[in-house]
Order: sequence, then structure tokens, then C-alpha cells
Amino acid sequence: MLKIRDLSVSIQDEEASVEILKDIHLSLSDHALYVITGPNGGGKSSLAKAIMGIMPADKGQIFLNEEDITSKSMSERAQMGIGYAFQQPPRFKGMTVSELLEIASGGDSYDKKCSLLYDVGLCPQDYLDREVDTSLSGGELKRIEIATLLARKLTLAIYDEPEAGIDLWSFTRLTETFKNIHEKYNTTIVLISHQERILSLADDIILIADGKVKEQGSKDLIWPMIMDEVACTCGASCGEGSEHSADCYRSQIA
Repeated sequence: MLKIRDLSVSIQDEEASVEILKDIHLSLSDHALYVITGPNGGGKSSLAKAIMGIMPADKGQIFLNEEDITSKSMSERAQMGIGYAFQQPPRFKGMTVSELLEIASGGDSYDKKCSLLYDVGLCPQDYLDREVDTSLSGGELKRIEIATLLARKLTLAIYDEPEAGIDLWSFTRLTETFKNIHEKYNTTIVLISHQERILSLADDIILIADGKVKEQGSKDLIWPMIMDEVACTCGASCGEGSEHSADCYRSQIA
């Protein structure tokens, strides 16, 4: 479905050009759920932004369903069915959730908008007429953003650290939401996260560090590799499944 070949991306700092993605090779399949993980600054968000067209490639190619989209703009990629959810979703004072869903879908019916909100764990009667403003919690806003992406019937949906800035209760509901939409919708989902509960949802985990894809495979394959590379300083056993393993991993990559 999506193929990336020899992709490199650089940014310009005050003194020189810095390569942040280096010769990325990656393939994503239809209707699969991927989690991209790895240390902060390793290139996770940069890769997502390169796929969306926010960050241009220095070299390499990106193909969507065999079509080369490397030179296409962000809006062109969006029209082709790629969607990107930022870590902090925007708020729109004066715009209701219903109006936002209509914009995302091009004019869905009332029943369809209700169905979308149900799919992300929100009661339509409580949310359709609410404004997308500061009255919404972080968790509510995240789920509404997911609903807008579902409304677009995307080929590929990318969520950058969807757990950022939300409480434990909202996080639990959020993981349930991703599990449900993966089962119901024919969309390839990419989640950028280091949360073990989100990693457990993945069909495949992609480990990125130093601007390169280090490993790709199932959780059973990749999680032990991650823990082997983490220098645990807590003095406790950090094997897979231990009560300390996820906390230790998060503390090391923070």
C-alpha cells in the first residue's frame, strides 16, 4: 500500500544542514496497524511528516498504491487519502463538532455523524452541538480528531503520539477506540508511541533510532529487542511483562 525507498530528509540549523532521516526503506500493507516507536529525536515524527508531505524529501521516493507521490504537496496527498493527526489537535472556537465533521466528510448525514462519534466512544447527543474549544478535555479533543479522520475514509491515517496530554482514563478509552476502528475500518493505521499498551495493538512495530529504521516486526519480536537495548537503572528486573519494564523504557527515551 505504502512503499518508501531510500528516503532522506534534512533540516537547516543555524550553521549547516542536518540529516534527520537517512536512507529509510519501509513497506506498509493494507488494513494493518503499525506502531512507530524509538528514542526521542530518533526520527519518528519526522518520518510521519515526510509521508504527509509536511517535510520534503532530499532524496528517495514514496509510493502510495504504486503511484509515486514524492513530489506531491500535502493537500494533494490528503486528497489521495492520507491523513495526519498532530500531537496537540487544534481547537476551533465558534465551530461545533457537527460542523467540523461536515467539513471533514464533505457533508455527512446526521446519522453518519452520530455513528462516527459512537465509534470513538463519545455520545453524539452530548457532543454534536458543542464547540471545539477549551471546554473540551484533551481526551475528548483527541477522539473528536479521530472521528474527523474516520469521516474522510482514509487509505492511511497517521497519529503522532495520540496519548500526549491526556489523563489515564482518557488513555484507556483511546486505546479501546484504536482497537475498535482497526477492526471496523479498512484503513491502514500508523501510531507513533512508546506506550506499551499502544504497542500491544500493533500488527507490526517499527523501531526508529538515529534517523534509521532499526527493526520491523511483531511485538513478540521487537519488544525484547527494545528492552535489551535499554540501559535499565532502576535496579529491578526489566524483562518483558514485568511491572517495571514499560516505566523503565519510557524513562530512558524521555
